Amino acid sequence: MTRALLIWTVLTLVLAVPLIAAANSPLLAWRDPIYIIAGFAGVVGMGLLLLQPLLAGRYLPGLSPLISRRWHQWVGIALVASILIHVGGLWITSPPDVVDALLFVSPTPFSAWGVIAMWAAFAAAFLRIYRQRMRLRFRVWRLGHTALAALTIIGSVVHAMLIEGTMEIMTKTALCALVLLASARTLAKLRVWDVRRR
Repeated sequence: MTRALLIWTVLTLVLAVPLIAAANSPLLAWRDPIYIIAGFAGVVGMGLLLLQPLLAGRYLPGLSPLISRRWHQWVGIALVASILIHVGGLWITSPPDVVDALLFVSPTPFSAWGVIAMWAAFAAAFLRIYRQRMRLRFRVWRLGHTALAALTIIGSVVHAMLIEGTMEIMTKTALCALVLLASARTLAKLRVWDVRRR
């Protein structure tokens, strides 16, 4: 019980502290409300990326395998929503920059990584929604879904680390490191690359 409480407390702090730090960023002083919302949607998205491998690997105490799987699905939906809000807000405040990013002609390197992560996340969600219709073997489907999720994570981490924006550097670095560590541990545990029948 004590261990479970400690894990949930630490996780809550890990998710909350970057948001609190971002809320106190001096860079927000002259920004429009829509831009601020878009920026915070990105911060929330990074937090959701930490939850996904923890849920997939069933590391969170007190959650049954069924509940972990359902939460994983709902967090995935929330992640897609946060991406749409993030990109949509940036589109409203600066359409040319978003167009350049989508066409991979933006002069800022972080834009390309963000677009790659976005499309990978959408593709992972697409695979989940149309899993039954595609009639793929479970292990093959899981490999594809996980590969896209990994691309989403790597792209998002590089995107976040290259940006000098809303997120405070220390909390951003710590959160990105935890996302990568949690993802690597879950991949090692699930061995998704093994698609052979057992």
